Amino acid sequence: MQQKFSRGRAALALLMACCCLLSAAAEIDDFDDDGLVEDVQEEPVDVAGEELNYESPIIEPRKFHFADHFDDIEASRKLWVKSQAKKDDISEEIAKYDGIWNWESPLRIVWPKDKGLVLKSKAKHAAISARLTKKFDFKPEKPLVVQYEVTMQEGQECGGSYLKLLSAGKETEDLTTFNDKTPYTIMFGPDKCGNDVKMHFIFRHVNPINGTITEKHCNKPKNRLEEPFKDKLPHLYQLVLRPDNSFEIRLDHKIINEGSLLTDFKPAVNPPAEIDDPSDQKPSDWDEREKIPDPTSQKPDDWNEDAPPQIPDASAVMPDGWLEDEPDMIADPTASKPDDWDTEIDGEWEAPLVDNPVCEKSAGCGKWKAPLIPNPEYKGKWRAAMIENPNYQGKWAPRKIANPDFFEDLQPFKMTPISAVGLELWSMSNEILFDNLIVTDDVEVARDFAANSFDIKRRYIDRESKTLWHRMMRHMNYKPGWWALYFLYLLIPASCYVFYLYRRSKEDSAATAAAAQAKKTDAPQPDDEEELAAAAAVDDEEQDESEEDVDEAPAPKSAVDDDSKTSESASPKNNTKSDLDIKEELQQQNDDEPTQTEESTTKSARKRTVRKD
Repeated sequence: MQQKFSRGRAALALLMACCCLLSAAAEIDDFDDDGLVEDVQEEPVDVAGEELNYESPIIEPRKFHFADHFDDIEASRKLWVKSQAKKDDISEEIAKYDGIWNWESPLRIVWPKDKGLVLKSKAKHAAISARLTKKFDFKPEKPLVVQYEVTMQEGQECGGSYLKLLSAGKETEDLTTFNDKTPYTIMFGPDKCGNDVKMHFIFRHVNPINGTITEKHCNKPKNRLEEPFKDKLPHLYQLVLRPDNSFEIRLDHKIINEGSLLTDFKPAVNPPAEIDDPSDQKPSDWDEREKIPDPTSQKPDDWNEDAPPQIPDASAVMPDGWLEDEPDMIADPTASKPDDWDTEIDGEWEAPLVDNPVCEKSAGCGKWKAPLIPNPEYKGKWRAAMIENPNYQGKWAPRKIANPDFFEDLQPFKMTPISAVGLELWSMSNEILFDNLIVTDDVEVARDFAANSFDIKRRYIDRESKTLWHRMMRHMNYKPGWWALYFLYLLIPASCYVFYLYRRSKEDSAATAAAAQAKKTDAPQPDDEEELAAAAAVDDEEQDESEEDVDEAPAPKSAVDDDSKTSESASPKNNTKSDLDIKEELQQQNDDEPTQTEESTTKSARKRTVRKD
């Protein structure tokens, strides 16, 4: 039994080792070739034993251009306006912005007083907006800071959660008309559809010469940001745009993208100073060929371009038994014309063709043709050798002229003022929660606001979700399928070892049961060989003593006479009793004794059996 327990402990230890390897590999996977994200802000540190309580962040109007924690539902409802507009150039059934918005607690309630703005519907256009408490003007001394939380409570497969900062002007005076064509200054936030994951940062740049507006798209971040779309946890998005044209995008306090408005956007803010002359045409005698056929090269006289690549094998002969007079296919003799066949409509009926049965027993049927072999005379089409072109002039390009639309805007930070914020979305997932949305011109104010809202929330959730399963899912980057295959790969040797231990324990159990069953019977067992040998030796001694006692005992007179008579006629061989007869007489005497116990009888039987063997 102790051996079984030790084997079970060994198997358990092996399985735990596999789990440790899996966890270690997942730890290493966090530093994949996506690269490390730079951490420029200190992440909140969870102090053991510290009590975490959420209180709605205090909003000081002088510090914010807009702020809403959505905890005060009545006040928040007064800020936000649902769109009543319709999209253009789309069918009437889906043109209306009829998505459902609601103020409610998260599905995973941490504190009942914590509320958020939730998109309840999916596969519908939804739009809602709120006016800033004070318009944001891009001034040389103040940055723009936009920060908000998103929780994709049901995950996300296709849809966006981005924010639009609407431009000040007549088109944004009535927020009930907010739609996809409403002018905005900046669009910022996450978006995903299938494998295409984006972190939008788009700003609309105004051409200082002609006033045209062009969308400038930020280059994609190096990291692939899939976790926020899968883990169903709150995530903090922050955009910081500074007067020196630099920008930073943070996710949960970590920089995921940074750069300059002048160099990290497509198309570039400033057009090139020179452009190709549209009136310039390539000359007709311009030679762009680097190499040309050698004009001095001539085709050899024995070069035959008409030779086929394959010819019949002249050495081949028709096999014996080939039936040239028999066709390969014949009309099916069992076929008959259908009853509904109409000759005028369907034409003359012909039986379908089947393989000729005569050909199955012969080398072949029909006209025999020699097999084809490569033609040794075949050379293909002749081409002259290539040489350097002495008249090569290079690749032609049109001449450059000054760009008539050139301008140089060295301060693209000075964008169109912002008067409102809006969410104009289409998503295939519902239950998308927005929370703690602020627009300010102070990075420290935004950081303090996050410390009193998002940071406390995430610390509490992380503390409560520190279970083995959540840690494994986080390490797997929420791709359990691939890690399941890896775990099965590690589990194969462990399973084989456990199966080996099971077989061994089963064999041991069977041997133990057989031994226990044998003890219940009187049949001789291999384990009792020494005991039986000793018993046989004792029996031999008792038999010898019995024979001596019989010889010494006085015989009756009649018996002596009978013996003398018998001895005269019998041979010496018959005068001596066999060992078996003596043993049977002794056994008969033992059976007649009343004090003989059942145990001794059984033992005698066992001894007798051994003796006979």
